[in-house]
Amino acid sequence: MSERSSRTPRSPRRYPWLRPAAAREANSAPRSSPGRPGPPRGESLPAASDGAPVADERSVVDAAVYRGGRRVGNPDTLAATYRRLREEPGAMAWIGLFRPSEAELLSLAEEFDLHKLAIEDAMEAHQRPKLERYGETLFVVLRAARYLDAPEEVDFGELHVFVGPDFVITVRHGAAPDLSAVRTRMESTPELLALGPEAVLYAILDAVVDGYAPVVAGVQNDIDEIETEVFRGDPEASRRIYELSREMVEFQRATRPLVGMLRGLMAGFDKYGTDEELQRYLRDVADHVTHTSERVDGFRSALTDILAVNATLVSQQQNAEMRALAEAGFEQNEEVKKISAWAAILFAPTLVGTIYGMNFTQMPELHWVLGYPFALLLMAAVCVSLYVIFKRRDWL
Repeated sequence: MSERSSRTPRSPRRYPWLRPAAAREANSAPRSSPGRPGPPRGESLPAASDGAPVADERSVVDAAVYRGGRRVGNPDTLAATYRRLREEPGAMAWIGLFRPSEAELLSLAEEFDLHKLAIEDAMEAHQRPKLERYGETLFVVLRAARYLDAPEEVDFGELHVFVGPDFVITVRHGAAPDLSAVRTRMESTPELLALGPEAVLYAILDAVVDGYAPVVAGVQNDIDEIETEVFRGDPEASRRIYELSREMVEFQRATRPLVGMLRGLMAGFDKYGTDEELQRYLRDVADHVTHTSERVDGFRSALTDILAVNATLVSQQQNAEMRALAEAGFEQNEEVKKISAWAAILFAPTLVGTIYGMNFTQMPELHWVLGYPFALLLMAAVCVSLYVIFKRRDWL
């Protein structure tokens, strides 16, 4: 008999967030992060005697069993978590994974009857934010974000959450969010944790949405800096606008679907009798998501306007430079004209003097009494004539 078949049946409970009232939504993709390292990609997993892969536990960040809102077990492996959960009636398992191996996900799928499509999404990552129900299990994909001060950019992480009648499984594919802080918060408020997996889902949603606030503040500061750079004529402004616009597209894909997802959850409050305290918490999260989504939309519009202004200013600067070059060329041309005119004027007497300076015996003008005065008069007449001509044409 398999380990799954030997498991004692669990008492049925109502989990309003696990109902089909939550509509499917869509959105975007992840990045990398620090945290507890999982097995290196491409590393082969050890095999059992029957040839099946054995789960590599190195990606298990934390696994605990809770009952009545308090931790009653600290198993160090997935198998130990399964056993402890069976031994504690009415308990809940919360398993946190960071970039798990395929064997670990398959082990979880077998133990908790997770749908193969959801497992495939968790393996491949790079999913759009969405909320889907497979039988008694809710599969949630979230995109967390954090602002990196040094490079002044937004880093995105991807989080997959499986929520079932008595378990919560988180699969993290990035540095954000800090789920250890979420666990600490929930353990410090056992009355909230006692509400079950749906309370954990709320806490995770709240952490992801709260993580957007520093990103919004950082982006607002970047936009202010870009505006200053644009009007200062910084040549790097265009590149910063483009890069920040791409990040805002990713941010918009991360936040916009959450609005519809939370509305779907809230639509089932009355129908499924959600705890009133959780209703208030979830409405607060929905308000924050709506506010963040509106801010992101405003950022995209502002960046579009800044890009248009920058293009106009660059065009004006180029036109001014072209006009300056044209004026410089015109002035240079005027100087060339003056130099050419004076060169022509001085060339005329030089030509006459050169002719009369040739040492030839048979030149009729050499023995003419008026030859010398005539040569001088000729040179003067030619120079004056050229000067008058150039002056009338504004060359001089």
